[in-house]
Amino acid sequence: MTLVDGSLDELEIQIILALQKDARKSYKSIAKKLGVAEGTVSNRVNRLIQQGILKLEARVNPFAMSNKAAAIIGINIKRNHHAKATKEIMALSNVNAVWATTGKYDIFVEILADSIKALNVFIFEEGLSTIEGIEATETYIMLDSASKFFKIHQ
Repeated sequence: MTLVDGSLDELEIQIILALQKDARKSYKSIAKKLGVAEGTVSNRVNRLIQQGILKLEARVNPFAMSNKAAAIIGINIKRNHHAKATKEIMALSNVNAVWATTGKYDIFVEILADSIKALNVFIFEEGLSTIEGIEATETYIMLDSASKFFKIHQ
C-alpha cells in the first residue's frame, strides 16, 4: 500500500509497470499475473490516481504526424509573478506540461501546436504574450523523440 511519504510498495510498482507496457490491459489480467484479486488492482490504481501519483491518459506521437510542431520553451518570470503566471500558462491551449526549475529559466513549458506558424502565434500573439510577468523566453523546437508523447488540444 502507498506509504504516507508517497513511496510505492512492490505491488504498486508491478501494477504501474504492467500499465506502462499496455495501458489498455485489464485489471483482471494484471491481477492474474501478479497473483492478487482484481479488486486489489482496481483499488490500488484508484488510490494512486486520487493521490496524484498515477495518471492514465491517451497521448500522441507528434513526430509521427506531419501537421504538428512540438517545442519546449524556457521562460523567466518577474519576481512575485510566478504562481499566477504559471497557473495562467498551464491553462493555455497547446500547453502539454509546465515545470518549475532551477537554472537559467524559472519554468519550462512543453507545447504541441498545429504548425510552426501556430507556434509563432502562441508565443507572440495569443498565448504567452497575454501572460503578465513574463520577462524572457527561449524556444527549442523538438525535431524527434522515440519516447515523448503529447496531449492534443482542440
